[in-house]
Amino acid sequence: MLELHALLDVTDCHWESIDSQPNYWYEGRCPQSGELLRLPRTRMSEDLARGLMQYLAADGAYDREGKMYGILLVEMPSGEQGILKAFSGLLKGCSIVEGWVPPIPGRDRVAFEEARTLTQLEAMKQELIALNQLPQRQEYEALFREFEVQMQVLSDRHRNRKLQRDEKRQLLCQTLPAETLEIALEQLNQESRLEKIERRQLKRQRDETLQPLKQLIEAADRRMRALKQQRKELSRELQTQMHAAYTLMNFLGKSISISSLMPTNSIPTGTGDCCAPKLLHYAAVHNLKPLAMAEFWWGPPSGDKIQGEFYAACGDRCQPLMGFLLSGLAQNPIVSNDEDFTGGLEAHRTSNNFYCGTGILPVTQMLPIIYEDKWLIAVNKPSGLLSVPGRYLENQDSVFSRLRNLLADSFNLTVVHRLDGETSGILLLARDKETSSQLRQLFAKKQVHKVYEAVLSGTVNVDTGTIDLPLWGDPENRPYQQVNWECGKPSVTRFQVMAREGNCDRVEFLPLTGRTHQLRVHAADVRGLGIPILGDGLYGCRAAANRLHLHARELSFEHPQLGETLYLKAETPF
Repeated sequence: MLELHALLDVTDCHWESIDSQPNYWYEGRCPQSGELLRLPRTRMSEDLARGLMQYLAADGAYDREGKMYGILLVEMPSGEQGILKAFSGLLKGCSIVEGWVPPIPGRDRVAFEEARTLTQLEAMKQELIALNQLPQRQEYEALFREFEVQMQVLSDRHRNRKLQRDEKRQLLCQTLPAETLEIALEQLNQESRLEKIERRQLKRQRDETLQPLKQLIEAADRRMRALKQQRKELSRELQTQMHAAYTLMNFLGKSISISSLMPTNSIPTGTGDCCAPKLLHYAAVHNLKPLAMAEFWWGPPSGDKIQGEFYAACGDRCQPLMGFLLSGLAQNPIVSNDEDFTGGLEAHRTSNNFYCGTGILPVTQMLPIIYEDKWLIAVNKPSGLLSVPGRYLENQDSVFSRLRNLLADSFNLTVVHRLDGETSGILLLARDKETSSQLRQLFAKKQVHKVYEAVLSGTVNVDTGTIDLPLWGDPENRPYQQVNWECGKPSVTRFQVMAREGNCDRVEFLPLTGRTHQLRVHAADVRGLGIPILGDGLYGCRAAANRLHLHARELSFEHPQLGETLYLKAETPF
């Protein structure tokens, strides 16, 4: 039965008569043929999704439960059009809600195990809460502070007495004869020994009072660590069973389990419960032809998710399933016409960059590849191009997007690290999950040597040095970063002046950490170099420049598969 919502019933509309310009593509490569398959998010599907938003807004309960929602415009065998709608995860605690696309089948086969595991997880959660709120923790803290005060009072008193004894010793040595001086000094030494005994007694009293409480708290902490590990293992085991049970169908009529599509030990929790897989699976099962889809967030903000905003398919849960789910779906000419990729769509201009209505530039706009093997790729990213797609249409063009459309084996392609859009230079991408994980570990362990080159908008008084300023990103003023000694993360940069070029200095930066805008802030802040990088208007450069003069020039690391040191270099373009 087709799930239609009254507010969204558009069966009287005609697809050809409605503006179908894509604002985003849901895409994936067919596992069998490698063909790139696409389904658009159009302005029409966004308008239909806004109708669903109005429906959600009418019930305040939806505002309290933040989650993704989606609609799928479909064509029925009769030629009529209709709307499917779905929610991610559970809606008001239920997986099946009348009028909404049901969950992907298979969950019912593990329903008993799921209920049993969820009961166990809830019991563990309550025990964790109880252990964390042990009254002995507060009792220990109160007694500890009380003894600290007593120790401080005692220490102050002993210090004052010691000063008095020192003064008395000096006076006695000046006034008493030798035979009586020894007796007087021994009396002062005895006072000192008695004070040490008094201090030891207080410490012993403190330890005897606090030790039982400390042992109980340590036992509770050990139990909490064990419970957290058990919860993690139980959750992972349940997710594994659910992913093996979840069965997806595509438009070729083929079915497969999620675990077969994502053969990894770390399938993200919730895979298969998102809107896009639920909508496409339902359409395939019921012989409905998808025409356009749109997903949006509704409810309290979460991370970068804002109510009413449209979002792409999530990269870890949905994107790996797209190639299979779209297989067999007849491609609309606007989707599959590779000779004229824009499909006659209007090209827009933002600043100095063009992008197509698809949000993806033609693959003819090649990227300079400076190294490539079957495990990884290194490109020389130009200034003005993002490393990965942004949230909105004008930010879809990126190194990742171009390579995904250029390479036949791009299914597992991942960007290992990031460069600012304005920064040029070496960007590293992995071609499989294992290599991606290994490279990320190298970056995390600071085993990747990075060299940047920049031109400052002024001159500095030192030739070399190290900048150690913690950085913090204000969530109310993204992406701006600032030095913050309380909330900031450790950020360290070595620098060396390469040349004095008139009123500007050419500098080599060696970042020992990899924070957002690290080099830009360390250059601009008065506690760093105090001179913004040329072209960096965000951090105070007022000099005219055609770009940010910052370039990732060199990268060296041990190749995770070959075991050899890989040295990469991209000549500085300015």
